[in-house]
This record gives sequence, C-alpha cells and structure tokens, in this order.
Amino acid sequence: MPPEGSLSARPFAGCSIAIVTDDPGWHGARLRAAFQARGARVTWVSLAQCRIDLDAPAGVVLAGCEQRLPDAVFVRGVAAGSLEQVVLRLDVLHALRELGVPVYNDARAIERTVDKAMTSFLLHRAGIPTPATWAVEDEARARALLEREYAGGNDVVLKPLFGSQGRGLLRLSPPQALPDGIAQGNVWYLQRFVRSAGGRFHDWRVLVIGGRAVAAMIRHGTTWINNVAQGARCEPCAVDADLARLAEAATAAIGMDYAGVDLIRDAEGRLHVLEVNSIPAWRGLQTVASIDIAARLADDLLQRRVQRARSDA
Repeated sequence: MPPEGSLSARPFAGCSIAIVTDDPGWHGARLRAAFQARGARVTWVSLAQCRIDLDAPAGVVLAGCEQRLPDAVFVRGVAAGSLEQVVLRLDVLHALRELGVPVYNDARAIERTVDKAMTSFLLHRAGIPTPATWAVEDEARARALLEREYAGGNDVVLKPLFGSQGRGLLRLSPPQALPDGIAQGNVWYLQRFVRSAGGRFHDWRVLVIGGRAVAAMIRHGTTWINNVAQGARCEPCAVDADLARLAEAATAAIGMDYAGVDLIRDAEGRLHVLEVNSIPAWRGLQTVASIDIAARLADDLLQRRVQRARSDA
C-alpha cells in the first residue's frame, strides 16, 4: 500500500465514486477529500432518490449517476424510513452488487449488522466470544429468561433490535420487570450484561479495514453505556494481538469490507465482542488515532475492490 495521500502515478484518476448518504457532514467531507486526492471523482447519492427501473439499461438508476453507473459505491448512510422504503434502498445496493459494482459495505453486510440478533447469531456460530443473547417474540418466554438471569446473579440489557449509538438501551436489574413489548416492537432482544474489568465503565472500539485491525481506542463512559455519542471519553490505545484477532474474526464472520467492532473485557479478563458496526462513525477515533482513517478507507476501496473489479472485467 502506498503512503497515505501519495499522488504518485494516480492510477485511479477519473475513477467515479458514489458516496451514499443523505447528510455528508464531517465524515463525508473527509471521504471526499481522500478520494479526490487519489484522482477520483465523487458524487453524493441519496438512496431515497434511486430506483429499480427496468426501462433503464442496467435496471437500476442512481440519482446523480444516471448516464453511467459509478466505478464503486461507498455506503456512508442508509436513511431511516418505513420497512418498504428501507427494503427498496437496500434492493438498490443489492442490485449494484449483482451488476458487478463494488459496494463498500454491501447490503448483505449492512442487513447482518443492523439486525443485532443476526449479528449475535453469526458471531456465536463462528466461535467468537459474545455475551449470551436471546431474541424472542414470546413475552412469557422473555420474562422467564429475565427471571432465570436474575436468579443467576446477572443483570440483563434490553436493546432495540435495530439501533445505534447507544440509543434505546435499558439495563435491567432485580427486581425490575420486563418493559411493555409495544415499545420494543413486540420483540425482546436480551443480552447478559458484562461487567467490565476493574469495575470501571469502559470498552474498546477497533476499526478493521480490508481484514486488518488498523486503529483502536478505549471508550470511558460516564455511565455503563460507552458510546461516544452518549458522552464517552476517547483514549488512544495500541491494537494488541487479542483485540486485533477478535475484531478481525468478527468482521470476517459477517463478511464486511470494514467495520467498527466493540469489545469488552469482563471481570475475569476475557474479551467479548459486543457489536459489529457496518457504517461506523470514526470522528472520535480519529482524534486519538495516528493514521488518516478516511485515507485508509479510500485506499482499501480503490486498491482492493476497484482494482479487482477492473481485473475481473
């Protein structure tokens, strides 16, 4: 891999990159600058303005790329909407992959990580340590699981099946009852609470790009929720062998180009993967990382995915 920001040869001059987002913001600006530094052209694309259109030559139309599909798509955000709207937006990403357009991360990876139950299942199936988890529609079964965990001396975290940035999390401790199911969409996603080593509120975020853990930070929470969006403080840390091994394995198990992997070390010193994020924010991590994260992402997409697509053409 050439040095970050290297302009020598500019093998991707004229390459077209569509960045999928409805709000480019800080992350979009960093990505655009990184791609443009490598000679690529950048177009912002809102999936809400895209469509499946069998009258079009490719059968799918991307707003802003009507005349020619881009050489690659970087997914920075998929806007919320009705179930039908979200499915259609992901259908557009699925269609692009079927057409041979590299999508980074693709719809399958996004679906597997947005759905926390599937993330937990895939991690467990791959033998990756992750907290005991249950996802059920049966309220009586959910209550029985909660009581069983209480009897074993455990707290339980109730999470929305679809959620991010630490929103909607609820830690249940005896004698708290299970909340009403309507607020959770009549699905209970329950996870055994992991008490972090040393009794302090903290965990790790590891960024994996192209199969390699490239940066990490410790997140110190003001409460048991350690998300930066919830006020956690970022502290730099080395990507040690254990963190790298688990973060890379988790990313591979779900089939992702890049990921933000959240890990916690329990009171006995064992690491667990809590979550795998397919559209991770990295503004907090960038404040403590020595690498240019947007540059690494751009290089990986261009050199590994676009170059491979050109070779296969």
